[in-house]
Amino acid sequence: MKKPRLNWAAEPWSDDEPLECTMVVPETPDTATFTFRAPSGAWFDYQPGQFLTLDLPVDPARGPAGNVQRTYTISSSPSRPLSISVTVKAQPLSVGTRWMLNHLKPGVRIKAFGPSGIFSFHRHPARKYLFISAGSGITPMMSMTTWAWDSGEAPDIAFVHAARRPSDIIFRSRLEQFASRTPGLQLHFTVEEQDAFGAWPGYRGRLNAIMLGLMAPDYLEREVFCCGPEPFMHAVRDMLVSLGFDMDHYHQESFGAPIKTEADAPVIDDVAPEEGAKAQITFAASGVTAPCAETDTVLAVAKRSGLNIPSGCTFGLCGTCRIKKISGEVHMVHNGGISDDDIADGYILACCSHPMGPIAVEV
Repeated sequence: MKKPRLNWAAEPWSDDEPLECTMVVPETPDTATFTFRAPSGAWFDYQPGQFLTLDLPVDPARGPAGNVQRTYTISSSPSRPLSISVTVKAQPLSVGTRWMLNHLKPGVRIKAFGPSGIFSFHRHPARKYLFISAGSGITPMMSMTTWAWDSGEAPDIAFVHAARRPSDIIFRSRLEQFASRTPGLQLHFTVEEQDAFGAWPGYRGRLNAIMLGLMAPDYLEREVFCCGPEPFMHAVRDMLVSLGFDMDHYHQESFGAPIKTEADAPVIDDVAPEEGAKAQITFAASGVTAPCAETDTVLAVAKRSGLNIPSGCTFGLCGTCRIKKISGEVHMVHNGGISDDDIADGYILACCSHPMGPIAVEV
């Protein structure tokens, strides 16, 4: 076994020095963790949750012009400073990540920049945390969870992760090992479909408000960190707003453009029902037009107008109150009671749809 090159007198790593790949660990299909060390023996200083930008020579024949820069969240923790790791998942059109999976091997040196970023629980200390992630958005959560584990203090983290299949849950065994040693780390996974010939005792379906209430009943008391594709994060924001969460305690990272400074952070301006804003619903089949507020649901306005829309659960789960929207826009946060195809065809669930201005429905 090669003796580790330790230099306890070394300075922290600077991006003037290239990184040398020392280990590649397959995680899930098309996903691997790449571990790097500094050839000088320098150590790594960063905040858990930050990212690195790698300069990848995808077309060596063109020299530096053939390089592409790709940004990846660091999946290791600064509590283990002798190496640094990124965990990458290739998408169908990936260029840099596909090159890494095919060509980046131990011994290869590449240029890197950073670490950078503001997505870290070090910037928002709290007594209790709620981590919500999907797909490879789990990487900053792994970094922060490892730091919490290594700190020697019992963490209080509700860790919620969504994946397509159980076999796609990155870091599952490592997280389960952490959770088996401390009661303060509670793991909750939900998947859209099972693996063939594999039992799955956990949650099924897309993350929704009912699941969240079961996974973390005290979610209103927690500092929330979210990372995943933008549609997933948008759904999480909608869910939290509908549940009355104080969004000053919500923080997110994006696959697309990790933020380097607070000044660069985009303003999240989601469309949501506004207290006091006026709306109107026309029930076309009944010939009734009713004024209302944006915070009213279509079902509540219908009942108030003496109209009957069949309903069951009243929180977007059963689908009984599915109706066709003719015109206008609604804000709908459901719990799985309607399909994406139905939504695309103009259907809504009356119990959890709020009119955003004037709308018309087939009732």
